[in-house]
Amino acid sequence: MALRTLTALEARVLAVLVEKQATVPDSYPLSLNALTLGCNQKTAREPVMSAAESDVLQALSELKSMHLVNEVSGSRVVRFEHNGARGLGVPGAGLACLTLLMLRGPQTTAELRLNTERLHRFADISSVEGFLEELAERSPPFVVKLARAPGAREPRWAHLLCGEVVQEAFSSSPSGVVHQARDDELAFLRAEQHRMNGELEQLKALVMRMAGELGIAVP
Repeated sequence: MALRTLTALEARVLAVLVEKQATVPDSYPLSLNALTLGCNQKTAREPVMSAAESDVLQALSELKSMHLVNEVSGSRVVRFEHNGARGLGVPGAGLACLTLLMLRGPQTTAELRLNTERLHRFADISSVEGFLEELAERSPPFVVKLARAPGAREPRWAHLLCGEVVQEAFSSSPSGVVHQARDDELAFLRAEQHRMNGELEQLKALVMRMAGELGIAVP
């Protein structure tokens, strides 16, 4: 299937996979449960979502058909990885900008430079602007520079992967959420650790039961 306009959840799923590859590499590729947790984070997300695993699975199926996501085999738990740069035909720096715009909504170039630091380190704001202009010049364009909001010092950029944006929908956007993002990553890791601990306890119980059936003493 050729690339089409993404739904909000499809864009969120793709962006979360890109984000978590950089921020929690030990958990990447992501399980369906971990991916759903990432989609439903309460901070560093605009808008906040409450997607069910079944919805995320459907979004993954659509993204796989567009060659934006791959399913990873060889693990007891099915995991997923993104193919964003190749699937969209953009460089890593461009993908970093798109990812933050998909996760947090419209942002200024200064906000993007700050918030993309863990995905791609831009030398300066002008380099961010350069990549955004390249994305805006594509056919069809991937991003658009919004008109400066009343009282705002700088214009903001928005992605177009989900279709045209309505300027009035983005009156003002809070900044300075880098620490919130890191708090979310910590919460994400704790949730993953809790899940893995549960699986380990289940495995231990299974080993003990099988050992008892076979008459093997387990220290």
